[in-house]
Amino acid sequence: MTDTTESGHADASDADGATDADGATDAGDADDVTAAALADQVRDGELRLYELEDHADPDTAATARRRLVGGHQHSAFDGPETALSTTGEYAFPAADAETNIENMTGAVQIPAGVVGPVTVDGDALGGERYVPMATTEGALLASVNRGCSVLDRAGGATARVLQRGMTRAPVFRVADVAAAQALVAWVEDHERRLREAAESTTSHGELDGVTPYVVGNNVFLRFTYDTKDAMGMNMATIATEAACDVIETETDASLVALSGNLCSDKKPAAVNAVEGRGRTVAADATIPAEVVEAVLDTTPAAVAEVNTRKNHVGSAKAGSLGFNAHVANTVAAIFLATGQDAAQVVEGSNAITTAEVVDGDLYVSLTIASLEVGTVGGGTKLPTQAEGLDVLGVRGGGDPAGSNADALAEATAVAALAGELSLLSALASRNLSGAHADLGR
Repeated sequence: MTDTTESGHADASDADGATDADGATDAGDADDVTAAALADQVRDGELRLYELEDHADPDTAATARRRLVGGHQHSAFDGPETALSTTGEYAFPAADAETNIENMTGAVQIPAGVVGPVTVDGDALGGERYVPMATTEGALLASVNRGCSVLDRAGGATARVLQRGMTRAPVFRVADVAAAQALVAWVEDHERRLREAAESTTSHGELDGVTPYVVGNNVFLRFTYDTKDAMGMNMATIATEAACDVIETETDASLVALSGNLCSDKKPAAVNAVEGRGRTVAADATIPAEVVEAVLDTTPAAVAEVNTRKNHVGSAKAGSLGFNAHVANTVAAIFLATGQDAAQVVEGSNAITTAEVVDGDLYVSLTIASLEVGTVGGGTKLPTQAEGLDVLGVRGGGDPAGSNADALAEATAVAALAGELSLLSALASRNLSGAHADLGR
């Protein structure tokens, strides 16, 4: 197995640049000298932090930043050489992350694991699957894993992607409400023209429609795209800008902001809970009463009552947009393990859990209204996150296009359903605090 050095490079003592019999300096020492000099230049104001890659390779630039930050942290540049040393032990070339981060110092390692196997009956994903998760919250994977085992004893869970559509909603200024109405009419009459402009910017994305919203002399146009296997936020932004250029050229409307917050991205929003964003996905299962009693130490009726009083009545009283127990927990852990945009956990928690007794057994379901996932682009290209996608067998573009992202959404919904089932049962059996105590978390 390849080790990594403080500079982030793979350790290869026999490679070119290693110290020879004459005592020549090896490549690692040379990199350290360069890194120290670069750190000095930043400290002295000769270079800016983001300019280091212009003067050295990305790994050396990252080393320079660690030396600088470590020295600053300890109030002297000659502080401990081990400062940020663990951050510097990353297992991929820093150049691989250039599109994902700026001012790189290294990598933060989050413990990763799997739950399952759990049987998934989906349109895009089928059979027994392990689901990758990364978290620092003790007992989370144990809880989700318990739910997976219960789902498997019941024959697995069914999952379906119900709707797809990444959105971007620019806001335009017009003269008055009459002009707003005129703009809406123009957009409806020229949607084909807008589609041509938007789709000219991408070889994959498709404009599904434009929904107008008028507030006085503000007109919001919510563009919705099928972005296939990409999460598609950048794709939607670039495509929408092209369409906005057409609107400004051919109407009297003035674009104020390419994003007018009616998208709505990375914020709690009822529009996403109702209309959906990314993928709307649902999963369900029926758990035999004997399994609920034997494995979860409770009854179908007790689980159903906890769900109603906690997830529905309690959430309504709190004014919550999510009527669930802890869907964000599972969604966040899967996002981290598979390279998704972590901030979009906000929309990923837009979920409703149901539970009811049907013929004596427990029927449970989970519907996530706005799950924004992709298997190409963004963080999915990073090596460890790509391996997380490999665990599910969904890395890269699917055939047909969009099927891999659908599969990831179905797996996420099933794992989140397992987490809901486990937590609701722990509450119903009054074992929640005991489980944490037993696991020492």
